[in-house]
Amino acid sequence: MDIWDYNLRHLAAIAQIAQLGTMGAAARAVNLTQPALTQALARVEQQLGLVLFERRHDGMVPTPAADLLVPRIRAALDRSISPHVTTARLRALLALADSGSYLGASLATGLAVPTLHRAVKDLSLSLRKTLVERRSNAVVLTEAGQALARTFRLARVELEAGLAEIEALKGREIRRITVGAMPLSRARILPGAVARFLKRHPLVRIAIAEGARAELVEPLRNGMIDMMIGALRQPLLEPDLHQTALFEDEPIIIARADHPLAGTRPNLATLAHYAWILPGHGAPLRDSWETMYADAGIVAPPVPVESGSMMTIRQVLIKSDFLALASPDQVAVELEANWLTSLGPVPATFHRVIGVTTRASWRPTAVQAEFLADLAAIADERT
Repeated sequence: MDIWDYNLRHLAAIAQIAQLGTMGAAARAVNLTQPALTQALARVEQQLGLVLFERRHDGMVPTPAADLLVPRIRAALDRSISPHVTTARLRALLALADSGSYLGASLATGLAVPTLHRAVKDLSLSLRKTLVERRSNAVVLTEAGQALARTFRLARVELEAGLAEIEALKGREIRRITVGAMPLSRARILPGAVARFLKRHPLVRIAIAEGARAELVEPLRNGMIDMMIGALRQPLLEPDLHQTALFEDEPIIIARADHPLAGTRPNLATLAHYAWILPGHGAPLRDSWETMYADAGIVAPPVPVESGSMMTIRQVLIKSDFLALASPDQVAVELEANWLTSLGPVPATFHRVIGVTTRASWRPTAVQAEFLADLAAIADERT
């Protein structure tokens, strides 16, 4: 069942039943008659295929299904902010934000353009905010529209998680986990955790979005990915995010196997005679490298090539006398195959903490929690 098949007002009523304990009190709280509330509850239970409450003489007692779903409903409603937000309006604004046009939103949802336009206009009027504006031939979200779209995305994530947990309760695991993978997670820890997890949950789908932190942090904050794995930031500047450490990474200096410095442990002055390939300015590894040379009072060697791609770095090193920095996990295959060699570790100031970044408000589902546990287990094996 798709979340768009559910009525937000009916879901809000279910949350009130769980909180207040009786149909009468819940009906008054959501401004519905008791017969209308009874019909709304029956419809949602029919859609879910599960009973949410046990009807007793002293009130309504939540079932295990309600215990899973109601906290997600409350979290979604907290995100939705206003009682003027309906399922149709939420869907229309998200479709417009994701597609960038009413026509694109129509193609994505199957709804008519006038229907979507009316829903967004009604939402704007009810909230007394300008959510979209026309620029030339395009329709763009205002700052208020963009902020509301982010809020709606997080509400959608909560509802989708609630329905996924209901399906799991019925023995049908349909959850999809979306992971943002920064470079240091891709070599060992993430593949190991994915393989371990899928042995137990072969029906769960795991989508991996690769990129640098700057490319992944906004999708994480918007709810488009569930977690981000890679080097943690100290200090963490985004107050709506939370970091959990997994292990400490100790970069090494790498070169081609037959490099003139192979088999030695050169000092900084010797290393400065060779060109390097490093990530661009602003990357923590590049900043640490520049600081290392500055603190030693040595002019930093040239960096003719800037790249964070291990494939590019490997090929440049194999065909030149360039030097680079990498995590041992990233070049384990190349070192074992004797394509590259290690010239030794770098100072402790280079050490990076690798971990998981999530939204501070994020509450993982059961399968997401298991995946996090697998990440921790692989990290423990690594150390």
